[in-house]
Amino acid sequence: MRIRTASLFALIALLALGTLAWAGDEVSSVTVTGKIACAKCTLQLADATECQNVLVVAGKDGAEPTYYYLVKNDVSEEFGHVCKGEKAAVVTGTVAEKDGKTWITPTKMESPEA
Repeated sequence: MRIRTASLFALIALLALGTLAWAGDEVSSVTVTGKIACAKCTLQLADATECQNVLVVAGKDGAEPTYYYLVKNDVSEEFGHVCKGEKAAVVTGTVAEKDGKTWITPTKMESPEA
């Protein structure tokens, strides 16, 4: 009987720890403001082999800018591609790191208020 009780408590503890670890993996939504430009045509980034919208957020106090590669979805497609030049934008979405790049999956995109 003691072994069953100990096993039950061990199982409960593992489930509790797993739940806490999983809750820590939640992705929160962020809102960033910057300028959208094409990684290949406008920014001419070395690793850009095709057109890809990137939100360029200016660095603080002279720091390098942050590049958020926009995941292509209905929201980004509706906002439109910016091949040549730049377009100011406020992007809300979830951020993830992949292949050494920062990607944002937009849930909302709009032009900033003047």
